[in-house]
Order: sequence, then C-alpha cells, then structure tokens
Amino acid sequence: MARSSDGTVQRFRIMAVVSGVMSLLLWFLYVPIKAFAQNPDLPSKLVWIPMVHGYLYPIYVITAIQLSIKAKWTLPKMLRFILAGTLPVASLVAERRVVAQFLPKKSPKQN
Repeated sequence: MARSSDGTVQRFRIMAVVSGVMSLLLWFLYVPIKAFAQNPDLPSKLVWIPMVHGYLYPIYVITAIQLSIKAKWTLPKMLRFILAGTLPVASLVAERRVVAQFLPKKSPKQN
C-alpha cells in the first residue's frame, strides 16, 4: 500500500493537478480559439498549450501507474486513473480521491 510518506502520492498529486490544468487550457482555450478565431495569428501564439500537454500527459500516466502498483489496485482501477488525465476535470477528481485515501485527515487544534 502506498504511504503518504513516500513520494509516490505527492508526485501523482502534482502531475494530476498539472495535467488537469493543461487539459482545461487545451479544451477550453486552445481548441475553441483554433476553431473559431477570426485572427489567424492568435492560435499560433497558443501552440505551446498542446505541446506542453503532450509532453506532460505521459509523465502523468507513469505516475498513475506507479501509484497504482504501489497501492496494489486492480487493472480496471489503474486504467480509470490513467484515463482520468484525458478529461479536463477528471484528473483533479482523481487527485482528491487519492488525497482522501492516502493522506491523514488533519484534526482541528484543541486548546
């Protein structure tokens, strides 16, 4: 079982957030501008978005596989976490589920 003390959970959290943000930029900024922009120069200024997303998504996949192996998840659950990186908000939801499962809940300070 993956522990919060090793870096696997933290790496997955970082990559899930980064992948989620890049996916949001890709689907809700780059794609609409590319499809509907009146100015042909505007999509060329945003060409970095799909490039960065394309380079970071494989890193997200590797971290999801590593977390799945350490957590001893089933293959279908592993695939769901991998595919979560393809939908704009799904990787952020997956990150929240990992936090709920692996990181200890902080109790309020008692006086």
